Amino acid sequence: MNETSPAEPADVLRYTAFATDPAGGNPAGVVLDAAGLDDAARLAVAADLGYSESAFLTAPPPGLGEPDRAYTLRFFSPRAEVSFCGHATVATAVALAERHGTGDYVFATPAGTVPVTVASVDGTLRATLTSVVPHIEEIADDDLTEALAALDWPEADLDPAFPPRIAYAGARHLVLGAATRARLADLAYDVPRLTALMHRLDLTTVQLVWRETEFAFHVRDPFPVGGVFEDPATGAAAAAFGAYARALTLVPPTAELTLHQGEDLGRPGLLTVNLRENDPRVRVTGAAVPLPTT
Repeated sequence: MNETSPAEPADVLRYTAFATDPAGGNPAGVVLDAAGLDDAARLAVAADLGYSESAFLTAPPPGLGEPDRAYTLRFFSPRAEVSFCGHATVATAVALAERHGTGDYVFATPAGTVPVTVASVDGTLRATLTSVVPHIEEIADDDLTEALAALDWPEADLDPAFPPRIAYAGARHLVLGAATRARLADLAYDVPRLTALMHRLDLTTVQLVWRETEFAFHVRDPFPVGGVFEDPATGAAAAAFGAYARALTLVPPTAELTLHQGEDLGRPGLLTVNLRENDPRVRVTGAAVPLPTT
């Protein structure tokens, strides 16, 4: 009889989010029934998979929603639990839609309630998550100096149109604007130094941004606190960036932003960020497809 490794239950699914090609986007593990797994087992699954995050579903809190449409959703990186993960949410919603149909889902996450709508567009399932209410805050000068030193970015390489801020839409991200595409492409940071700063500031990633056009951006996200050098596509950071861009009037109150991520890693992904003038929350849309089994 075949035995399942305790670090990988038989029901671990693998998807990539924010891409229609399995070779692009950000891979995530999805466990549709994690009721039998304690936190240590979930962390072991995430570490065994090695993806930036994996998602674990259990029964919803009372009154959250209809059966097969409402769940408790938690996220684990290879090193620790994460309060919110956009790409794993998109992957989970698409996995559920393949089994229960398109439409509305709702997740109770450590960051709060996150509604998701899944639709089929030209034969591809796309999920739109709605963030919790976001906010932004300033970063202390000494902390910014340390971040730039860890990244080995001279201050002159920052885009002055993008004031450094910490942005939150379910998780905390330091947003830094790169003055050139070449600056963004050249990522070789001091892992221990940046990790220490991120732990001290409770950051999930550092969102590095270069503006290509009025509504199109290229982004990269170092994620050493999660045990990976860089996150290929980061839905939580995309939501935080949308809130940041709107709060600093870098874009209109109602806007659709396109974020290109993963190109420098050879895993191109596409994230769509929608802002609505009368709703502080941010919507992030992306496709997800199963990864081939080996």
